[in-house]
Amino acid sequence: QVQLVESGGGLVQAGGSLRLSCAASELPFSSYAMGWFRQAPGKERECVAAISWSGGTIYYADSTVKGRFTISRDNAKNTVYLQMNSLKPEDTAVYYCAAGPRYSDNAPAQAYDYDFWGQGTQVTVSS
Repeated sequence: QVQLVESGGGLVQAGGSLRLSCAASELPFSSYAMGWFRQAPGKERECVAAISWSGGTIYYADSTVKGRFTISRDNAKNTVYLQMNSLKPEDTAVYYCAAGPRYSDNAPAQAYDYDFWGQGTQVTVSS
């Protein structure tokens, strides 16, 4: 059974940093694109970053996180990371990682491209 387990969320002051991790099991991790999504109360789930299976293609939600968030992966550890710097109160949300099988080196940004999801980790940024 595929499992994606996020960790690293918490409460941080505005301007602070957090590093989220997502460990995958029972998954051919190096064959999967990975994405980080977030959902705030009353809002739709949105992709903040995605990375192709090789790490060669990366997507960021330009208007909201580019320049502040960095996605990376370690295929040897079956883990994807999201480094979040200069956090803002509007970054408050539940953050989910997701895995989607890809046959090309792209980094999809749509939820329907992903087959497996983690349970989410809460990130709260206080002002």
